[in-house]
Amino acid sequence: MSLDCGIVGLPNVGKSTIFTALTAAPAAAENFPFCTIDPNIGIVDLPDERLEFLAGVFQPKKITPTSVKFVDIAGLIKGASQGEGLGNQFLANIREVTCIAHVVRCFDNPDIMHVRENANTAAPIDPEGDISTINMELALADLDTIKKRQEKVTKATRALGKEEEKKWAPWTSAVGKIKPVLEAGKCARQAELTDEEKAAVQDMFLLTMKPTFYVCNVDEDAIASGTNKYVEIVKKIAADENSDVVVICGKFEADLADIKDPKDRKEFMDAVGLKESGLAELAHTAYKLMGLSTFFTGGSDDCHAWTIHAGDTAPKAAGVIHTDFEKGFIKAEAYSIDDLRKYGTEAKIKEAGKYRVEGKDYVVQDGDVLFIKFSAPSK
Repeated sequence: MSLDCGIVGLPNVGKSTIFTALTAAPAAAENFPFCTIDPNIGIVDLPDERLEFLAGVFQPKKITPTSVKFVDIAGLIKGASQGEGLGNQFLANIREVTCIAHVVRCFDNPDIMHVRENANTAAPIDPEGDISTINMELALADLDTIKKRQEKVTKATRALGKEEEKKWAPWTSAVGKIKPVLEAGKCARQAELTDEEKAAVQDMFLLTMKPTFYVCNVDEDAIASGTNKYVEIVKKIAADENSDVVVICGKFEADLADIKDPKDRKEFMDAVGLKESGLAELAHTAYKLMGLSTFFTGGSDDCHAWTIHAGDTAPKAAGVIHTDFEKGFIKAEAYSIDDLRKYGTEAKIKEAGKYRVEGKDYVVQDGDVLFIKFSAPSK
């Protein structure tokens, strides 16, 4: 299982530079609006210190991290909801991802044209205006989706009467809350919906309902402090939306990605006061936003990180390893990576009474180390 995270933003905000650094894929990054036309897709290993620790204990032949899938989507401009620029492609591509990393330009550079309305007119650096432009276009697209569904609902309730009207009541209630939010240029995820209302509108796949976080692309001068006047504006907007913010210097990360020697990488980061790559934080934020969780398996052959949804039971987790493991699940022997760190070996974990045997109803916790027992299917 991998996470589809769409990287979106206005043209020339640094999306493709960040994507290229993330994935080491040859995404176009020229200073030209709409240089990304077809989505670039890259699979990124998720950095996890816990997996490194597990490997240090088992000394395996192979280490397998979990991953995140990033999609670099063409830049959007004002009018995209009516097909301006590459709007139709943008909206179609964004519908297919499961969460959004919204890149916002937070640096000044007169040599890089900033575009908001069309490819021939430079726009000022204005994070609030940039965010508003994209949110408004997505909101307009969502309003159109709702309008089309509303027409079908109206016809159905007129034809079938009270029972059909009762069936659509949660949807009608949800839309009544969402529409005013969208008409104000805000996101549907800001509407206060009940669980029943959320379920009622889920199959419309509204763009502004998608989990979203902001990526502030700064210049080298802001790396050490992690902020500047533009970043603070984005943080305020994100706080109002209850969204996360990641601050990253795309140019620095691109240069860092070219350095393969671990010692040289550390020295390069130390020079600007960076303890961890901004890309690692970006990947972890996307992973967390989707409500994903990691469990591990360990041994002399392979130490492996596996991705599940938070709340998945042990048989579901077993099925991620192999479908036969889920079908024939008997039990899971389990302990936490924190206990392994504390006690040092599985034997000492058992001595301390921290080694557990869990059944089919066990909800796997982030950081669990599992050993699955199952019955092989009969031939």
